[in-house]
Amino acid sequence: MSEIRPFTLAVPDAALDDLRARLDQTRWPEAETVSDWSQGTPLADLQALCDYWRRDYDWRKCEAKLNALGQFTTEIDGLNIHFLHVRSPHADALPLVMTHGWPGSVIEFMGVIEALANPTDGGLAFHVVAPSLPGFGFSGKPSGTGWGVEKIGRAWGELMARLGYDRWVAQGGDWGSAVTTAIGVQQLAGCAGIHLNMPIGRPLPEDMASPSPPEIRALTALKHYQDWDSGYSTQQRTRPQTVGYGLVDSPAGLAGWIFEKMWAWTDNSGSPYDALSRDAILDNIMLYWLPATGASSARLYWESFGSFTPQQIDLPVAVSAFPKEILPTPRKWAERNYPKLVHWGDMERGGHFAAWEQPEAFVQELRTAFALMA
Repeated sequence: MSEIRPFTLAVPDAALDDLRARLDQTRWPEAETVSDWSQGTPLADLQALCDYWRRDYDWRKCEAKLNALGQFTTEIDGLNIHFLHVRSPHADALPLVMTHGWPGSVIEFMGVIEALANPTDGGLAFHVVAPSLPGFGFSGKPSGTGWGVEKIGRAWGELMARLGYDRWVAQGGDWGSAVTTAIGVQQLAGCAGIHLNMPIGRPLPEDMASPSPPEIRALTALKHYQDWDSGYSTQQRTRPQTVGYGLVDSPAGLAGWIFEKMWAWTDNSGSPYDALSRDAILDNIMLYWLPATGASSARLYWESFGSFTPQQIDLPVAVSAFPKEILPTPRKWAERNYPKLVHWGDMERGGHFAAWEQPEAFVQELRTAFALMA
């Protein structure tokens, strides 16, 4: 079934009433025993966020923005795939598929789509396609195993073909990086090149013997991630169903699970709000709460966490390295796997959520990178 169907969000008022009632009934734990985020999302910060969510946040604004952009669904390999599709008014625009990660969503791209599709300065324009990963947002939830990043990559290739794009490029970070890497490794028909804001590379023994400053930074970040920041991934790659019960049932629990990454993974001075607005954070959380994707999104870790390994890509590759990326990869490591590396941008600011945190810089990087592949 290859039909492309328009999709309009119209969340029932009853669903929003249920959310508020659940927030009202939250049973809170005691406060953390430290004065920072080292034990997880602080009680006072989460209570303040949930209070705003309950009393002042307006979902309808986000809903209207998504509907105005243009949402669609199509069935691929038996699964309904939700995606944003914004065609550029420029006839020579380059088709681009962008893939989000966890705990993100298509909300990450809301601040860059217009600039990519309709530049006012004569820059490279794009027809933008932003799918929701299987089990995320308003895409369907796989009922069986097998929807790993390789299959998702092939599904994106099928999606681009259905949209009539016979030559296109791909971009991603986090799980989007893994999917985009899979597109490049498989050299899917029509893909002319890829851009990553979380490239995957690993050191060789000789690197460890005498590491350079960028390598020391990468190794230090990897150790911190393994020691203090990877508990979520261990849980989700081993027992996604178990963690899913709480995430689907409790909005406060879901918010605490996601909000902590908005602090840990953004380029901020101590508060997540240094990098992202409160409304933007809640817009994103709503794309997990409303479709109840706490378990189904976590299941991607069970399917494909081992895919975050260096892989040879023989297509043109471009990289933007943001300074607060959780797992930075030095150019030296990346070049071993990307023999056709055409662009490497070392960015001044920004973290894991590149498009969300630094939209102007992100757009410029994509224009620069893909102009070398156009």
